[in-house]
Amino acid sequence: MQIQHANMAESQVEKQEHLLKRLRIFRIVTWLLVVIVAAWLFVSGNLPRFRQEEMASSRTSTPAIGKPFELISHQGAVVNNATLKGKPYLAFFGFTHCPDVCPTTLFELTDLMTELGPVADRFNVAFITVDPERDTGEMLAGYMSSFDTRIMALRGTPEQTQTAVKAFAAYARKVPTDGGNYTMDHTAGVYLMDADGEFKGILDMHEPREVRLKKIRNLVGA
Repeated sequence: MQIQHANMAESQVEKQEHLLKRLRIFRIVTWLLVVIVAAWLFVSGNLPRFRQEEMASSRTSTPAIGKPFELISHQGAVVNNATLKGKPYLAFFGFTHCPDVCPTTLFELTDLMTELGPVADRFNVAFITVDPERDTGEMLAGYMSSFDTRIMALRGTPEQTQTAVKAFAAYARKVPTDGGNYTMDHTAGVYLMDADGEFKGILDMHEPREVRLKKIRNLVGA
């Protein structure tokens, strides 16, 4: 009787092992089929539509920075993508009636350029006004006399200004104030552009001084 029970137990174990073996084989075959189908879809270009749309969406989700623009410097020179190429540059938006952020940024950049010494000659700095209505060439020339002479102020027509703002995927908007006046709300960061006009990051004036200096040195390879 005991021998019969033992034989029955062995038979059940063998059946279970056989079943598990068949399951393992089934899983392996299934995964092989999945891999073969996926490879065929990839090679033939028949990727599922939702995947193609997802890939297209990922390519266009980040706004391009560094598109064409053309403005006039406070010294009367035409400045555009072509004239800036060949040398890294820093660009930021502001206006002369700005009460704090704009002059503070200009003074900070002047200070950083002083500390960098000869390295500061290896890049350009462009201050782009978002208020061409009030910031005339004469106004900008007087305003820039308080900062490093290598920093150029750029202005254009309202249309050219909007093109420049969009070229950096930036933001600028007129905000009415009391008495019929207005101020300008705008992007405050400083764009870091390489010698090919490619966007390399943002210089934040709230960052530690050493971080800002390092970013500029990395930009120019110093």
